[in-house]
Amino acid sequence: MTGRERMAVAMRLGVPDRVPVMCQLALGHYFLQSGLDAVEIWHSTEGFAEALVRLQRRYGFDGILVNLPGRDPAWHSRVTRIDQREGARVITWTNGWYTVAPPDDNPHVFRPDGTRFHPSPAEIEPDALFYVEPHDLAGITWPVRWSFVDEVAAPGDGFFPPWHFDAVRVVRAMAGPDVSVHGEVFSPFSQVLELLDCTAGLMALVEDPGRIRACLDRLAEGAVAFACGQVAAGADAILISSAFAGAGLISRRHYTEFVLPCERKVVAGIKARHDVPVYTHTCGAIGDRLDLMEATGTNGIDTLDPPPLGTVEIGEAKRRTAGRLFLKGNIDPVNTVLLGTPDAVRAAARQRILTAGPGGGYVLSTACSVPPKAPPTNILRLREAAEAFGCYPLPEAEP
Repeated sequence: MTGRERMAVAMRLGVPDRVPVMCQLALGHYFLQSGLDAVEIWHSTEGFAEALVRLQRRYGFDGILVNLPGRDPAWHSRVTRIDQREGARVITWTNGWYTVAPPDDNPHVFRPDGTRFHPSPAEIEPDALFYVEPHDLAGITWPVRWSFVDEVAAPGDGFFPPWHFDAVRVVRAMAGPDVSVHGEVFSPFSQVLELLDCTAGLMALVEDPGRIRACLDRLAEGAVAFACGQVAAGADAILISSAFAGAGLISRRHYTEFVLPCERKVVAGIKARHDVPVYTHTCGAIGDRLDLMEATGTNGIDTLDPPPLGTVEIGEAKRRTAGRLFLKGNIDPVNTVLLGTPDAVRAAARQRILTAGPGGGYVLSTACSVPPKAPPTNILRLREAAEAFGCYPLPEAEP
């Protein structure tokens, strides 16, 4: 099977020739390991796509997650200068804003006074919302404007500029037909917390829940539109990034009230238009809410952080979801992949394969993103383990 075929079978709960391997890499890992300029990776569609494809090939992954949107092809014309300052590069834009770009982490956009912009909940008019893209080159803006352009993006058709879908389109072309390419959308709940800032957004759940619910409802429409545009551009599956929905941030009650309804709307909206797998990424302690995540209609769950990062034991998760959801992840990205030895990574991968792999529906992966400074030799052990232990029918013990 090709990687694309292997992923398609696993995500539809079938049994492929072997357990597929596909990790999400932190953007900082691309910056450090792709051999490309970090500023170009973040700011240009072609640079980002090239970084994704290079490391997919290096690590032997069966798929690629495209976790940034396409970029404004005229971005260079909006740059005044690029300086080196305290270990980071600083890009100054023609409007006076500036971006601090570390060599190993996501860049952030600042206003001339040195602040990062977030509107207050009272400033937000739900009817004016459609989608919040925190990784736009201009960062968070309100009302939404794209890439330092003055024109406000009106909700509905035409909200997204055509180049917004280019990342998926270019990765699809570069990777070729044998690689599974996945698009990503932020869940409405994540969009609200990115827009307002996490602390203000969480407070608003208590202080103005009606406004938040109205915002979530509108943002679900934009998430569906963005996801469907990525499928049209060549995505084989869609990941809903819902990083703020784990325990420690919100309770099961708040998940049921604020996350479940809007994510169910996003999943249903995508599936009504396209027959593609839709799955959900939620970090941290989610062992107490796998049932709620399933109730959104998602096809699979991504990350499944094990202790001490999270609360998911992969065997228990498999028993609770078998035959209904595919599972992806559970290898500790910090203690095993970043800080562990190649042998430790191989052993952890073998354990996940033999526990979650039987019957299909499992994708070998780190729980959350591969850290920026994770040793490539450790990451390579994942593909090696899949080939050694993950061929169906699965072995009972290591040969």
